[in-house]
Amino acid sequence: MSDLDKGKPRVVVLDYGSGNIHSAAKALERAGADVIITADRAQALEADGLVVPGVGAFSAVMQQLNAVRGGEVIDKRLAGGRPVLGICVGMQVMFADGIERGIDTEGLGEWPGTVDLLEADVVPHMGWNTVDAPADSVLFDGIRDERFYFVHSYAAQDWALTPDKTHRPPMVTWAEHGSRFVAAVENGPLSATQFHPEKSGEAGIRLLSNWVRSLR
Repeated sequence: MSDLDKGKPRVVVLDYGSGNIHSAAKALERAGADVIITADRAQALEADGLVVPGVGAFSAVMQQLNAVRGGEVIDKRLAGGRPVLGICVGMQVMFADGIERGIDTEGLGEWPGTVDLLEADVVPHMGWNTVDAPADSVLFDGIRDERFYFVHSYAAQDWALTPDKTHRPPMVTWAEHGSRFVAAVENGPLSATQFHPEKSGEAGIRLLSNWVRSLR
């Protein structure tokens, strides 16, 4: 790490076989992070932030994550209040399970609920879309009226987590394609987006910048 990078938050992009890690890493660098792509458990646990990208099928992503014991790393970080950001299928696997083509796959279970086929006339949902973010959202600070880039056929279409009176209620951002679905979640140290910030132009970089700043 150079002297110029010493003040930047250290972010690990978890390298477990997902296909979009390099574009995510470049976007995070633009957003102000010192980025490492690795599957090393120690570095993933010690970093200021951990990003879990994901493309493809829910079941394949879970199989790849399990192969590098990614679920254990994520769980340990969250138990210690250390930030994690999931992107696309990296968000979906945070739910209890996913159903694709009749196959029910167990997810990481950080949130209750099921990821299943979008209730829309046209799938996949591919392209730019607006979101409905809470007024006090950290991720969407200053960018609530922007559009973000989605590529997915499956999503969580309900939010089932019961608020805990001892913790701040999760902030859930919604989008619509045929019906409403969860577009992003901010839940303590765990944040996630169904869309791809790294493919969402300047709005996506600003969202990642908001997350990176929160690591300080």
